[in-house]
Amino acid sequence: MAAARIGVYGLGTMGAALALNMAEKGVAVAVANRSPGPLEAFVARAEPFAARITACGSLAELIAALPAPRLLLAMIPSTAPMDAFLDEVMPLLERGDTVIDAGNADFHATRARAARLEAAGLQFVGLGVSGGEEGARHGPSMMFGGSEASWQALEPILSRIAAPYEGAPCVDRMGPDGAGHFVKTVHNGIEYADMQMIAEVYDLLRHGAGQSPAEIAAQFGRWSKGPLESYLFEITATVLAAEDSHGAGPVVDAILDRAGQKGTGRWTVIEAVRLGQSATLIEGAVAARAWSAEGDLRAAAGAAFGTERDALQLDMNALEAALLAARVLEYAQGFRILAAASAEYAWDLEAARIAEIWRAGCIIRARLLDDIAGAFRDGAPEGQLLLAPRFAPVLAAGIPALRALVAQAVAAGYPLPVLGAALAFWDTLRQPRGTAALIQAQRDFFGRHGFDRVDGQDARHGPWWD
Repeated sequence: MAAARIGVYGLGTMGAALALNMAEKGVAVAVANRSPGPLEAFVARAEPFAARITACGSLAELIAALPAPRLLLAMIPSTAPMDAFLDEVMPLLERGDTVIDAGNADFHATRARAARLEAAGLQFVGLGVSGGEEGARHGPSMMFGGSEASWQALEPILSRIAAPYEGAPCVDRMGPDGAGHFVKTVHNGIEYADMQMIAEVYDLLRHGAGQSPAEIAAQFGRWSKGPLESYLFEITATVLAAEDSHGAGPVVDAILDRAGQKGTGRWTVIEAVRLGQSATLIEGAVAARAWSAEGDLRAAAGAAFGTERDALQLDMNALEAALLAARVLEYAQGFRILAAASAEYAWDLEAARIAEIWRAGCIIRARLLDDIAGAFRDGAPEGQLLLAPRFAPVLAAGIPALRALVAQAVAAGYPLPVLGAALAFWDTLRQPRGTAALIQAQRDFFGRHGFDRVDGQDARHGPWWD
C-alpha cells in the first residue's frame, strides 16, 4: 500500500468523490469519517484503487498516517462543525501542517480560521470546489485561498485532480486567507442569476408562447451548440425533455414550485452591498427563490387579483441575442464585485485567470468565459467587462432585443427579476448624469449632508439652509 500524500476527513457525497478522484489520478490518500458507516461504504466503492487508499478508524489514526508536513482536507459543514473539528484536530497537528476547508464557507469565517491557525504555526486553506458530485469525482474547478507555501505543497495534487481545459488544469491560487472561498461565493451568485434567467425564459416560452417542455428542451439544445453554449443550458435541455417515471407527463410538471438555497447567492449580495457594489441580477435571483417558498401567499394573491397573462410573440433569434447580452451583464456585475473585494482585502485577484479556471469543471462553465478571459487579457477599459471592445457587437445586437423582450413580457404580466435587472443595470450605467442629484438634495434638506457641485464651487448646501 502506497504511503498517503494527503488525508480526507468527511466521506459524504463531496468528500468521497474527491478522495476517489485523487486515488484514481494516482494520489495516495488516507481517509476517515466521524461515523463508521460512510467509511465502510467508501472502502467498498474504492476497491479498484485499494492500493492507494488507507482507511483510518479515527481522526487520530488519520493524522498518524500522514507524513509531515501534513495535508489534511476536511469536507464537513463549514459552520460550527468546522470550528469544532479545528478544536479537535489542532492538538494533533505539528507546526507547518495544513488544514484545507473544501466546503462552501463564509469567507469571513475562513479569514478568521486562517489567522487562528497561523498563530499556532499551522496553515489554513479555503478551497472553493465547484462542479457538484460529478465534478468532484472526475474533475472540479477549484479556487485556492491560502499562503504561497501551502499552494506550493498542494498544487501538484490539485492540478492532477482538477478539470482540464485544453490541457490546462482549472485550479489556481486566488490569494491569501479567504480569497478562494470569496471567488467561489461569487461563482455561486452568478450561478443563481444564470439559473433564474433560464427559468424566466422557460416561463416566457411555456406560458407566453405556448410551447411544450419538449419543444423548449429542443430550443435549449440548439442554443447550447452556439454562443450560449454552457453546462446549465445543456442540462436544462435534458431536464425539460425528461418524462416523469412516477406518472404521465414531463417531470418538470411533477416538481413542487419551490427552489431551495444554501446561502451562497445571499452571501454574494450581502458582500456586494458591503463593498458598495451592485449585484442586482444576483439579488433578483435570490429574491425569486425566496418568493418561490411563499406558495400559500402566491396562491392567495392569485385568487384575489387574478393570474391572467397575455400571449407573447417571441422571435428565437432575438431571444438568443437578448440572452447573450444579459449574460454579459451578469458576468460584468460579478467581476465588479470581485474587483471591489480584491481592493478591499488586498488580494490582487486576477480577473482573466478566474474566468479561465471557470471554463471547465464548474457549474457556470460556458463558451462565453473564453471571451471574458480574452477581454481581461486584452485590458478591458477601466477593468470593466461591459466596456470591452470584443463585447461591443454582442451588446449592440442584444440590448435592443433585451429591451423589446422586457417591454413585451412586463406589459403582458410576466415577472423578470433577472432579465429586467440586467436592462436596468445597463440603462443606469450608460447615463453620464442620472438621478442621484435629486437624492443628494433631499439628503441635504433633511439631514444637512451637503453635496458636491458640478461647477466646483465651495457652496455645499441648498438655499433651504440660507
